Amino acid sequence: MSVVQRKEKYNYDKLQKRLRRNVGRAIADFNMIEAGDRVMVCLSGGADSYTMLDILQNLQRSAPVEFELIAVNLDQKQPGFPEHVLPDYLNELGIEFHILEEDTYSVVKRVIPENKTYCGLCSRLRRGIIYRFAKEQGYTKIALGHHRDDIVETLFLNMFYGGKLKSMPAKLLSDDGENIVIRPLAYCAETDIKAYAEEKAFPIIPCTLCGSQDNLQRQKIKQMLIDWNKQHPGRTETIFSSIQNIVLSHLLDTDAYEFSDFGKTKSEGSLTSEAWLIGSQE
Repeated sequence: MSVVQRKEKYNYDKLQKRLRRNVGRAIADFNMIEAGDRVMVCLSGGADSYTMLDILQNLQRSAPVEFELIAVNLDQKQPGFPEHVLPDYLNELGIEFHILEEDTYSVVKRVIPENKTYCGLCSRLRRGIIYRFAKEQGYTKIALGHHRDDIVETLFLNMFYGGKLKSMPAKLLSDDGENIVIRPLAYCAETDIKAYAEEKAFPIIPCTLCGSQDNLQRQKIKQMLIDWNKQHPGRTETIFSSIQNIVLSHLLDTDAYEFSDFGKTKSEGSLTSEAWLIGSQE
């Protein structure tokens, strides 16, 4: 093995160990996977979901608990979608998998005007199909491939466009209480995932729906963060760290923190906003 090859192998091993460590830490911190879990790994054909499946399989071999991994892809009937790519890849891996076929592409294109964002409706339709299938099959966890950068971008999307201080949780109980969603890549950087996907030569399938729109709000946020990181390296990491270190008393949410009488609940006699308004009108 040449010096160059040794260096390349060293860098690859280091990258894989970092991804393994970050995924393992996220699983432990949020109790994502438990003994006997049947984990439905949502595979889109992108670098994120391929990396998630690969690292989870890697960890499965030495995990302290036994669990199953089942890969699931939703074929949304996008024009030109290479239907053979994922089955060929998954058969080669020897993993159990299911391909769901639902023509959500036509629904989205019919309902959403060309100049509007497809992502909202597309994600809701996907989520409904995935949740239903997971419940029917008895899967205990649904694994999605969102990473650290997705979480930070979502924080700013909600602040800038939704007026809410919230992001994308690493572990989530669905509104109906029927499904638990996990994001094992929550601590992983997008740059690491892209580099790993290139090293592994995953058969990437581009999205021709959301990927066809250039002026998305998320793309603007992503570019803003890229520019910030160029000026101040490490800023994304710092922002992500802030999501893990919340000081409610230094924010302004009166539902989340009791400001009127520290240590007491509102039922113990604090005046309501209506009472103050009435007084100011007299």
